[in-house]
Amino acid sequence: MSDILGYSGKRVIVTGCFSGMGHATAKILLDLGAEVHGMDFKECDLPLASFTNVDLRDRESIEAGVAGIGGKVNGLFNCAGLPTSFPAMDIMKVNFVGLRHLTQQVAGLMGDGGAVVSIASTGGLGWSRRIPTNMEIVTSQGWDAAIEWCDANAETIAEGYAFSKENVIVWTQFVAAQMIKQGIRVNCTLPGPTETPMMKTFHEAAGKETVDAATGPVGRYSTPAEQAGGLVLLNSDLA
Repeated sequence: MSDILGYSGKRVIVTGCFSGMGHATAKILLDLGAEVHGMDFKECDLPLASFTNVDLRDRESIEAGVAGIGGKVNGLFNCAGLPTSFPAMDIMKVNFVGLRHLTQQVAGLMGDGGAVVSIASTGGLGWSRRIPTNMEIVTSQGWDAAIEWCDANAETIAEGYAFSKENVIVWTQFVAAQMIKQGIRVNCTLPGPTETPMMKTFHEAAGKETVDAATGPVGRYSTPAEQAGGLVLLNSDLA
């Protein structure tokens, strides 16, 4: 029972490992004996097996990063994300289009028993009210088609954050039914307000009172480590 989560010796990729939930996730995985390969736009201070500077807004950067890691990958943790302070198209690329493309690239390195988990958000809970619209971009074929859809639907994308997270939720449900046929599980989490470096931006965009109201019965913000625990569990052998 000492390795009930099954991470000892497993090769995993964590995006967004510089800070916040991604950093907390990578730290837990290292403590569990995993071989952790990090990807981010800023370098991580943890003792990773490797770190690759990857810009999720750039298809070639994503493909080069995954190719550089190579080998068999057991788990992917999509933790990278941009808040509302960035241009809407950048947010869409990092939070969904780039996430999707990276996952597709990594899936080619996985086999039976592989697992993917992505961080969505309670900010994406509107997905159930516009599934047909979300499905248009979720089912778009390839990077270029997704970018073209975004360019043609600027009003729908709006500030980018909420819609991008809706897409992660809908895409997870859609692609999970396909990838399980390859033995790969796909899940996502929907964190509420969490004490990460992004929180200042959310306070400025929505107002602190609005964000505080989303804490629900617990009455406080969660910590990155608390959110990381759920991610690590979902991609584990135990799950």
